[in-house]
Amino acid sequence: MAFSADELRVLRRALATALHPTPLPDEDVRDCLRLAGAVDEAAGEAGRLRAFLLADLVRYRDALPGSAGGYLELLQDALAGGYDPRPEDLAALRGLRRRPVAASLLVRCQVLAERSVRARLAARTPAPRSRLLALPGGRGSVAEPERPKTPEDPARPPARPAPKPSEVFPPRRRPTPPPQQQRVAG
Repeated sequence: MAFSADELRVLRRALATALHPTPLPDEDVRDCLRLAGAVDEAAGEAGRLRAFLLADLVRYRDALPGSAGGYLELLQDALAGGYDPRPEDLAALRGLRRRPVAASLLVRCQVLAERSVRARLAARTPAPRSRLLALPGGRGSVAEPERPKTPEDPARPPARPAPKPSEVFPPRRRPTPPPQQQRVAG
């Protein structure tokens, strides 16, 4: 993105104001808003151009092998713009690898695709597990000092005994077989 001399002056004033806040004259505010609008418009136009170029790349890829020269050139431009090669691009380059340009692009695309997959996997993996901390009252814990009971303190409930295994895991009841129906001959 290139700025004109006037836009650079406005940008410089805006940056100076951001670093040392002072009230701005109305004209400077209008200039900053115009510059922000122009930057937004340029960014939107860049997005539209990128979408068009990627659609063009797909069209050329679909027309392979006849469009190999144009496809390889568009792919190089797309890679320079930050495009992550897709599996279809790798398959197309494998089919064109007899060409020196395609062979070098295949190596470059494989490296970029592997980097992209590793980055996506690293973003999805959960953080390493933290150590489990012992809960109060567990084995090896330090006993909490007993507080004196005061009238406003409710009485502490008595300790509950540990449940028996049969209470936690009741015995399994065997299913009763369905009643047999007698067949009547007749």
